[in-house]
Amino acid sequence: MYIADHTWPELGDYVAEESVAVVPLGSTEQHGPHLPLATDHLIAEALAREAAERTGFLCTPTINVGVSPHHRQFHGTMWVDPPEFRDYVESFTRNLTYHGIDRLVYVNAHGGNVQHLREVGRRLHEDETAYAVEWMWDESIPDLIDDLSEFNGPHGGPKETAMIQHIAPELVREDRLADARDGGVKDMSAIRDDNFVHGARTFYDARENSDNGVFGDQTDATAEKGEELFEAATEQLVKLLEWLDAREFAELLPAGHVDPQPGSRR
Repeated sequence: MYIADHTWPELGDYVAEESVAVVPLGSTEQHGPHLPLATDHLIAEALAREAAERTGFLCTPTINVGVSPHHRQFHGTMWVDPPEFRDYVESFTRNLTYHGIDRLVYVNAHGGNVQHLREVGRRLHEDETAYAVEWMWDESIPDLIDDLSEFNGPHGGPKETAMIQHIAPELVREDRLADARDGGVKDMSAIRDDNFVHGARTFYDARENSDNGVFGDQTDATAEKGEELFEAATEQLVKLLEWLDAREFAELLPAGHVDPQPGSRR
């Protein structure tokens, strides 16, 4: 159920029975010449809404702007700095806990958000406010992603292209797929060879590695592959939500200090 479509009494009925929510998060940033800036938050919202529809759990509005300064050289990219992003998501989450939610999945579709969402989850777990976990759709189905494309890429590649071809085909510039491939980096092994020196990662921004900001072979993407990816990722998210719902909240709290407890021998 989508929270913004319901009245407050209806939401009261929900939290009287359930305490699980999904929070979709993405970005508004460049995704090459063929995909919209909305790519990440479109994917996150579609997956979260579908999983909520299948399970009946609560879905919140989408957080559309994330931590994306590494794409700042490309027109239109928006970002917030990490401390502000973490504080906003934490405050957003504490708002939900005030209304009775104590278990959340951050349905994330942007790599730049990952470490910050995990940090927010750690804070909430440490003070026993909520159990919130970050879930990245492509990390839930790595084998399928590898099977579907010979040249994958972490950004604007065939997996994201296929997902948008499935979710919002009207937003894909199909006539620019070859441009995306030829103007970017098709084979990611070159990046690994050229940008790690004596064990140190020597780059910060996408622009340093790819002239058009994307990686992989976008011409290998199809809407049919996108549908397969979407269904497989949704299935994993549904299973995660069901697992989370089956846990007693006390099971999810931090473990106690090992014995002897501090001060116990005084």
